[in-house]
Amino acid sequence: MMRLDAVRGLWLLILALTAARLWAAAAIPLTEDEAYYRLWSQHLHFGYYDHPPMIAWWIRLGTLLAGDTSLGVRLLPVLGAAATTWLTADLARRLGGSARTALVAALAYNAMLTIGAGGLIATPDAPAIFFWAATLAVVGRIFAGGSPRLWLLAGTLAGLACISKYSALFLAPGIVLWLASSAEGRRRLLTPWPWMAIAPAGAIFATNLAWNAANGWLTFEKQFGRVEPSQFRPAYLGEFLSTQFVLLNPLIAILAGAGVWAAARNRGRVGGMDLSLPLLAALPFCLYLSLHSLHDRVQAHWPATVFGAFALAAAAALQARPGGWRPRVFGAGLALGAVAMAGTLAWGGLQGPPLNGRTDPLLPIRGWPQFAGEVEAARVRAGAEWVGVAHYGALSQLAATGRIGAPLVHLIERERWPDAAPAPVDRPGLVLDKSRRLSLADLQACFRTVTPVGELVRGVPTSRVDRYPVFRVEGPVEGLLASGCPDELGKNRRR
Repeated sequence: MMRLDAVRGLWLLILALTAARLWAAAAIPLTEDEAYYRLWSQHLHFGYYDHPPMIAWWIRLGTLLAGDTSLGVRLLPVLGAAATTWLTADLARRLGGSARTALVAALAYNAMLTIGAGGLIATPDAPAIFFWAATLAVVGRIFAGGSPRLWLLAGTLAGLACISKYSALFLAPGIVLWLASSAEGRRRLLTPWPWMAIAPAGAIFATNLAWNAANGWLTFEKQFGRVEPSQFRPAYLGEFLSTQFVLLNPLIAILAGAGVWAAARNRGRVGGMDLSLPLLAALPFCLYLSLHSLHDRVQAHWPATVFGAFALAAAAALQARPGGWRPRVFGAGLALGAVAMAGTLAWGGLQGPPLNGRTDPLLPIRGWPQFAGEVEAARVRAGAEWVGVAHYGALSQLAATGRIGAPLVHLIERERWPDAAPAPVDRPGLVLDKSRRLSLADLQACFRTVTPVGELVRGVPTSRVDRYPVFRVEGPVEGLLASGCPDELGKNRRR
């Protein structure tokens, strides 16, 4: 009876979370990055400037099914989060956990703040998380008695993870490390099956390699350029660890820490579960992130692919000692996760007012359709035949509204837009962006004539707003569409 109740509970959990995320996916406006990836999806390739292609493919499929809307953009990430929840529970069972422990793992996973509130966002992390979890689930089935031919499926899924996000390249070394850690794993390494997984994985990743080779290794230069240390800043390590402690959900993180500690002391076994597969598979990536944080900042979302391993560790810790303080900590962690998820999704979906009358967490996604209408009106008044911006996010958001009646031009990093239609930059244009990114002096390096024509504001007037100075420009520098604006304007692109 307990097993049936736990299974029923798991499916109710998945359905409830998916329903909430689908509502929020439709109600919350796109972020800048999501709007950017939406533009990718309109021109499908095997690679792009910033990342491998999977998120573009997911968005294209989602918009075909649900329309070119925020729901369409996020449909596959929401379904992927639901599938990852089930895969996490399934892996818990394969590792020796009870049906109840599998439900606990699914609950712990979704109580993590990054997953609970971020499980609908359409970024490369979404497919990477799903394919990482799917790979481990298949490997878990192999070691639970499944056919060794499943290694070919595991390789396929790992390859798809790698063309979702390059961090998945750490998955294969982690699995090999896990195999090498036990006598049974070493025996399997002497068979051809684990090595045969390299064929489908390599064939899939080769598509992105070929695209990079044909495009000057564009994505590799962008992403792997971060690897080389340029300074020693150990303070970033403390920032990395403290940030992830919060984003894991501090209470779930305490249980996960107890599970990891017990696994390290007992050759991976905790409460009847063998955690060595998820933890050792995650270890190379975790070590890399720790080393990276010694010289540069680790972005908050980067470790999300390994959060499932920590959910399993938390569930194992609770299964090992179901009495005492652990159930209370777990219950409080679930409550914290539920409140954080519900509050975040409701605030975003209902477009809540700024906090304290001034602070507006929703400012990056607020008011773009109305703002685009004002930009279009200013363009018409100025007699401009194109609109230029200094930041890819602003261009992507303006494009997503569909309200700009002229070509949009990104004035820097032109390599982001290989499919952009030619724009009449030899004719008058209207250029705008946030005041901290754009000034009269900046534009004078790019255009012969620059005339200020006013300022537009986006946001709630009673709170902090984003201000956009607007300029009418003529006479671009030679090669503007090929290489973008030089010097000072380019220096401001990340601000």
